[in-house]
Amino acid sequence: MIAYLDGVLSYKEPTYVIIDVHGVGYAVHISLQTYSTLPGGGDRVKLFTHHLFREDAQILYGFAVADEKALFLDLIGVSGVGPNTALGMLSAMQPADLRLAILGENVRAVQAIKGIGAKTAQRIILELRDKMKKSGVVPDGPTYRQQGAINPVREEALAALVALGFPKPTAEKSVDDALKDDPALSVEDVIRRALR
Repeated sequence: MIAYLDGVLSYKEPTYVIIDVHGVGYAVHISLQTYSTLPGGGDRVKLFTHHLFREDAQILYGFAVADEKALFLDLIGVSGVGPNTALGMLSAMQPADLRLAILGENVRAVQAIKGIGAKTAQRIILELRDKMKKSGVVPDGPTYRQQGAINPVREEALAALVALGFPKPTAEKSVDDALKDDPALSVEDVIRRALR
């Protein structure tokens, strides 16, 4: 497997580049994010790559930063999301913004990407949200659900209420109301107040 290419950028288009590594030209598919960070032709570059093997082809996907490659690998791990769809998603949104949309369960933002329907957007969020939280991949800057990122008591109480069968919007309102009255409540106290 080819992990990265370090060579001369001999050709550049918005969707792919050719990297000359010691006389061998590698065609590499890229996102618009990577395209915008690459210098002009003739400069030395390093791209992190994902080497995909198929029956009929071997394809390289390249990324200017390792973070973009990691998100690409997460996206293609979701059933129904292929490499070209994942590249399209990374071209449409910055990796940090895409992570924020997934962590914030913002289906509209994910669905706004060309080629992503409502079901695919929901599947991406469902399959990647918890994985990103567990791995500690939380980008810098504000989140769509600022309170949830700050208050672990809120998150635990909310998860418990949803597990008990409460609709998420109702559970969020109940938990937020309880914490608004007394921010020092424990998880158990928040759940008790929400159940009243």
